[in-house]
Amino acid sequence: MAAGCADSSDSASEKNTQKEHQNINLNNIADALLQSNPEPAPGESGGDWIMFGLARWGEAESKNRFEGYYEKLAEYVKQNEGILHSKKYTEYSRTILVLTAMGKDPSNVAGYNLLEPLADFEQTVFQGVNGAAFALLALDSGSYEIPENKYGTIQATRQMYVEHLLEKESVGGGWSLAGGVAEADMTAMVLQALAKYKEDEAVEAAIDRGLAVLSRMQSEAGGYISYDVESSESISQVIVALCELGIDLNDARFVKNGRTLEDRLMDFQIEGGAFRHTLDGDINVMATEQAFYALVAIDRTKDDRTTLYDMTDVKS
Repeated sequence: MAAGCADSSDSASEKNTQKEHQNINLNNIADALLQSNPEPAPGESGGDWIMFGLARWGEAESKNRFEGYYEKLAEYVKQNEGILHSKKYTEYSRTILVLTAMGKDPSNVAGYNLLEPLADFEQTVFQGVNGAAFALLALDSGSYEIPENKYGTIQATRQMYVEHLLEKESVGGGWSLAGGVAEADMTAMVLQALAKYKEDEAVEAAIDRGLAVLSRMQSEAGGYISYDVESSESISQVIVALCELGIDLNDARFVKNGRTLEDRLMDFQIEGGAFRHTLDGDINVMATEQAFYALVAIDRTKDDRTTLYDMTDVKS
């Protein structure tokens, strides 16, 4: 059985063996990602999240790639006068996460402050729980202050984003993108965002309900099925959620027939390191990106480093 995120019971030798095994996997996945896109660029498929995963892994050899990515981003921001998207503010959140992971300042990219759009509460939650969750992850990744809202709409606060997520909780626990029955991916993403606020009693209760939902939704094979399809991305997101919350992957709630989420995720890997979206599918870049940073999340906790989205360890 694969090791969990907060495993404190293993001996030193066991930890070293697990770490070595995990690093081998990470090297293979990173190579597969970079073969698909040798020079990841901002805003493209196989771009931002590859850079994020590499940066959080601590891939020193990618320094030139980081600089190349930043130069392309700065040029894009300049050409578009600081506007990444007029409606989808997750574009700003994702970019902030990548910049923070690389040690770059999102408040000054070609003279534009990419944090400013997240001060607009109404526009940020236009995408629903997805917008609010990623706004919190982005703002908290570098402990950024929310700028003054210059758009004449509602000034956002962290508490407002937290309350929005609590208000959008599905009946019985968990979250979905469009409302209604809870979905594994969205529930996991919201839990990632709320992890830093679990000292609040209302948040803690919602987290507990979300975890209970994810435990019940997990199949006997160890994964998650949505619309009659089991995907590796759902597994990856739940892994990240548990790591952000400090929950061991060996927690009995998330072990089915002796197999952990990590065990099931590795069933989706093909020879060469890449991952599939479905067990009978072909190589999928999005699935590989998410599997990579989920395994990075596990690797970071084994090394007693900060979590995937806690970037207080990053040097500018």
